[in-house]
Amino acid sequence: MSPALIPAIPFLSACILMLGWNRIGRAAVSVIGCGSIAIAAIIAVLVAVNVAGTGMQPVVQHVWNWMHAGDFQVGIDLRMDALSVVFVLVITIVGFLIHVYATGYMADDEDYSRFFACMNLFVGAMLVLVMADNLVLLYFGWEGVGLCSYLLIGFWYKDPANGYAARKAFIVTRVGDTAMAVALFLLFQYTGTLNIPGVLQTGAQLWHSGDPVVTMIALLLLGGAVGKSAQLPLQTWLPDAMAGPTPVSALIHAATMVTAGVYLIARMHTLFAASPVAMSTTAVIGGITLVLAGVSALVQTDIKRVLAYSTISQIGYMFLALGCGAWSAAIFHFVTHAFFKALLFMSAGAIIVALHHEQDMFKMGGLKKSLPAIYWVFLIGAASLAAIPFVTAGFYSKDQIIWLSWSAAEGSTGYWLAALLGALLTGMYTFRMFWLVFYGEEKTHVHHKPGANMMAPLYILAVLSTVAGFMELPHTLGHVTLVSNWLQPVLPAVRLVQESAVLEWTSQALSALLAFCGIGLSWIWVMRRPRGMVDFLEMPAIQWLRGCWARGWDFDEIYDVLLVRPFVYLSKVNRRDVIDSIYAGMASFAELSHNIIARTQSGLLRWYIMGVVLGAVVILSVLIWRIYE
Repeated sequence: MSPALIPAIPFLSACILMLGWNRIGRAAVSVIGCGSIAIAAIIAVLVAVNVAGTGMQPVVQHVWNWMHAGDFQVGIDLRMDALSVVFVLVITIVGFLIHVYATGYMADDEDYSRFFACMNLFVGAMLVLVMADNLVLLYFGWEGVGLCSYLLIGFWYKDPANGYAARKAFIVTRVGDTAMAVALFLLFQYTGTLNIPGVLQTGAQLWHSGDPVVTMIALLLLGGAVGKSAQLPLQTWLPDAMAGPTPVSALIHAATMVTAGVYLIARMHTLFAASPVAMSTTAVIGGITLVLAGVSALVQTDIKRVLAYSTISQIGYMFLALGCGAWSAAIFHFVTHAFFKALLFMSAGAIIVALHHEQDMFKMGGLKKSLPAIYWVFLIGAASLAAIPFVTAGFYSKDQIIWLSWSAAEGSTGYWLAALLGALLTGMYTFRMFWLVFYGEEKTHVHHKPGANMMAPLYILAVLSTVAGFMELPHTLGHVTLVSNWLQPVLPAVRLVQESAVLEWTSQALSALLAFCGIGLSWIWVMRRPRGMVDFLEMPAIQWLRGCWARGWDFDEIYDVLLVRPFVYLSKVNRRDVIDSIYAGMASFAELSHNIIARTQSGLLRWYIMGVVLGAVVILSVLIWRIYE
């Protein structure tokens, strides 16, 4: 089975839906939009089986030559190896479930066909990103998902706030994309190729550990990853991106696009491993981000913004794992996170639709009785996010990162403490959301319950959010290593300095205890003593701090003061410089010439006749003068 069909079919579907637009019925749009992703998923499974059957040898397909300039050649070359197979399976399978869910969520939208065209286009671009065999094609997919993100965040374009959120996402991520583009130029300059295997092989031979060049390139690649994955300091776009429809939030901002940075670092692991500075920077960014985003999630009132900050925090765990050299652990958490975060976003969307598009958690409450099915699937997703021990996928993937952040050779006590603090915060904000939505007094009446096309994907994701964790069990709980074994041909094993079962049990017990403590604190906060918590939060100092957290630690204001306002001021001052005066003069001259020539077009016949006569006199005078000269 040809790997090229995997991204080609979603692209073809997007083209059909764009060209057909409103001429295709909604039923046909649903079949084309969802069916294309289903076919891509089936082909991905067959290719994965083929990869496994050939002893984990990558399947590489050359489609055609794309660019050829001198010695520089770039082809449309696709690679399916152990790493890309994992991402392709998650993108297509979770993407298919979200597309099915969207047929119910977007059923009444007037731009139904445009929505599925953009969703298909996004899936195709994301598949190109993770299947690319060279960095130019990867960058093409990278920019493609950025474009689709802009289109989908601003899908409801009639609201100016949505357009602002789309522009913000596009501009902020461009900062990281620029850094990544510079890294690609440097890689070609030093290695002479942008083919991924060639870059990794040449880089390993060319640069020794700590070489300034490889450090610079790795940090520039990290800049691209930070922008796309919404990590500190380019995390500000993701919470505002919740302006898009909920299926967009589930697909782009939970399961796929925001993990593109994780894929990039894992794919280029050889370069990062050669730079201790880049590795430690990656881990520090992940550790700080997971804590700051977790604190911000504690005080949000919009259910989707809680999940947005949660996504930032959980990707912080992945970056922490990558920085500690725990490559497989980061990918394992990517897989489980895709399942339970998509489940939570889609469950939140079902609640929002049931409450007539209400997103404020303080206007919900008491939904356990009126939406029992959603209650149970949401509980499964919340438990997995909070990493409830033994029975959730999130526990096994997050616990592995927490343990390796301490025991790995590149780990440290500081990383471990940050990961543990993140576990406490995750339990608190996750179940604060859960108690507010499903318990207490019902404040908003349920208008209608979601249909089967919205609920069926939730049931499937609930199962995956439970059983997916058993693909990788720690030494203390059975030592199953399916994920790390699968990724072994592509990603190196983590180097451990602590292998004590007692210490690992201690780390697991602490992370589980902190998760339960977070849940208990949220119960006291919301259910047992809400008045006391309100009084505490209304204290002047606490109120200011709470506002700062709710605004994402005021990063937007900081950027506005340091970057936006100075740039706008300089632009205004620079409007009348010498260069602009030249062009302003040219425009004034053109306008004056226009006004003079326009006067000749008076519409009066006698003026036209006089002009013809004068012209004839002038011409005859010149001819006579030349004859008798």
